[in-house]
Amino acid sequence: MNIRSLTRGDGVLIGAAVLLFIASFLNTFDKSGPNAWDNLGLVMSMYVGGIAGAVLIVLARALPQPLKFVGLDLGQIGVGLTVFALWTALWSTIDPLGAFDDLNTVDIGAGSGLILGLLATLVAAAAAIATPLVPALQAALVPAPKPPAPQPYGAQPPGGYGYPGAAAPQPGQPYGAQPQAGQPFGQQQPPAAAHQQPATPAPDFSPFWFAVPVARPLFAEDGSAAPIAELAPGTWYLAVEQRGGALVAQTQDGRRGVLQDTSGIQRG
Repeated sequence: MNIRSLTRGDGVLIGAAVLLFIASFLNTFDKSGPNAWDNLGLVMSMYVGGIAGAVLIVLARALPQPLKFVGLDLGQIGVGLTVFALWTALWSTIDPLGAFDDLNTVDIGAGSGLILGLLATLVAAAAAIATPLVPALQAALVPAPKPPAPQPYGAQPPGGYGYPGAAAPQPGQPYGAQPQAGQPFGQQQPPAAAHQQPATPAPDFSPFWFAVPVARPLFAEDGSAAPIAELAPGTWYLAVEQRGGALVAQTQDGRRGVLQDTSGIQRG
C-alpha cells in the first residue's frame, strides 16, 4: 500500500480502529469484571465489526481497482459495518447488562471499554460517511515532498535536475552547452558568435524549479523553429531566465532552451 495515497479521513479511521482494539480489553462494566472478549456477540458486532469496517474502507481507497463482494464495493461494506458497530455500541452502553443475562447484579453501568468503544465507533462512522463529502478529509495524509530549493544561477545541483543519479556536465563543457552530433559528450564547443550571446536576465528574476502539466517543446535560444528537447510532466526543471512571457529552462543534461508555453506550470 502506498502511504501517500491515504487521506486524512483514512487516518481518522485508522486511529478509531486502534482505539476500538484497545477498548476491547478494558472493562465492560463500571466495576471490575469481564471485557468484551468474554462475550462473543459483543466483541464481534461492535469491536471487530468496527475495526473490519475501517480496514475495508481504507483498503478500498488504496487499491488501484475497486473490488466487489456480492455486488457491493468493499468501501460500501466497510461503511455499513462502521454504522452497525456504532448502533451496537450505543445500545450496549445504554443497557450494558443486556449482553450478560446471567448477571443479576443491579446498579452496574457501562465501563471504560464500552464508553471508549462508543466514542471510537462514532468517530469511525462519522469519518466513513463524511470523507467523500468534506474536502478537508480528502486531503493527503502525508504531504508530497517539496522540490529542492533553487540553486544559484549557473550552479549544478549535486543529483541532477529532478533525475536521481543524473550526470552533471563534464569538465570543460560550458554551462548549458549542448553536444553536437559526432562530438564526444563533455568536449568544449567552439565559441559562439557574438550576436548569439544570451540576453541578460531581468535583475529581479530568481531561478526556480517548475514542472509542466503536459509534454511541451523546448526551443533553441537563437530563435530557430526546431525544438531541441521536450519537457515531460512529473519532472522538475530549473528556470534560469525570463524573457517576456517565456522562460529559459535547463534540462537534466545541461541543455538550455526557451519554453514558450508557460501556462499551467507548477512552481516548486
